[in-house]
Amino acid sequence: MGDNGHRGDFGEQFIQALAVAANLDVLPKAWRDRQGTDWELGHPGRSGTIRFPKIVAQVKCWSQPRGDATAWDYRLKLRNYNLLAGSGWQHPRFLFLVIAPVHVEDWVDVTHDRLLMRHAAYWACLHEHQPVEGRTSGYQRVQVPKANLLTVDALHGLFSEQYREMLVTP
Repeated sequence: MGDNGHRGDFGEQFIQALAVAANLDVLPKAWRDRQGTDWELGHPGRSGTIRFPKIVAQVKCWSQPRGDATAWDYRLKLRNYNLLAGSGWQHPRFLFLVIAPVHVEDWVDVTHDRLLMRHAAYWACLHEHQPVEGRTSGYQRVQVPKANLLTVDALHGLFSEQYREMLVTP
């Protein structure tokens, strides 16, 4: 039961659940994947900041994670990498990597008082990386720090000026 599309849907719903818990506006991107992102997250803004800032994210769900003690070593399709890398974007872009169990029946646990989704999500920012020139296919390895656990507080932090300052403004 399940396939890569099924796994991808679980990863996207995992992110949507986190965003809703963070009281963010969450919208799926266009049905045609031209921009290399799956979700647009909006924040109502804080006093003294841009009103209704937004970020966009590419979501990947992975059930056979590899890495070391500090980072996941994820092979991202080159097209997706190039659509996240660099600073030439209007809105901050992130890779959200959802680590899920291999067996779909282990993805969620439901009781009368909880819905538990397994396992966790992590984020990476590729603004300081350069897009790969001269290749149109293949994969690019991306280090996703294990310290970048995606939580409600971490999602709020992704709206900070730190990420906007990395972008080229028109």
